[in-house]
Amino acid sequence: MEFTAEELAEVEKIKAKYPNSDAAIMPLLWKAQKKWGWISDDVIRYLAYLLQMPIARIEGIASFYTMYFKKQPGRHHIQVCTNVSCMLHGGEEMLAKFSDKLGIKSGETTADGAFSLEEVECMGACGYAPMIAVDEEYIENLDINKIDEIIEKYRS
Repeated sequence: MEFTAEELAEVEKIKAKYPNSDAAIMPLLWKAQKKWGWISDDVIRYLAYLLQMPIARIEGIASFYTMYFKKQPGRHHIQVCTNVSCMLHGGEEMLAKFSDKLGIKSGETTADGAFSLEEVECMGACGYAPMIAVDEEYIENLDINKIDEIIEKYRS
């Protein structure tokens, strides 16, 4: 597992934007996740090698932020916000319905690998609660009656 020569040139450009390598960790984690789909232990070791820093530093950042997947997600990753604003507007009910419809709990992936489900804290859209994200698409002001439609949209 390695970046191509072209990708390594991009890595150097990213690193050059910052005063030290620590500041490049997040964009490089994002780049790695885009390439390999998730942040495995091998990816963490590889980034630590590229940035010449301890594995624990990369691991700490990768495990802190929910945007980095520490296990391989389904083809479509559904994140359901259940923080205060979303909870007050039905976020927990949304999570329960997704769980029921997909037959999985938060942190699990469907047997066919089509969907993974994750309960998350604030996604920064409290004024538009309740909200979810499917892959990188935010769906705000969600109505529980649209969950079947959302699942079908991404199933096809």
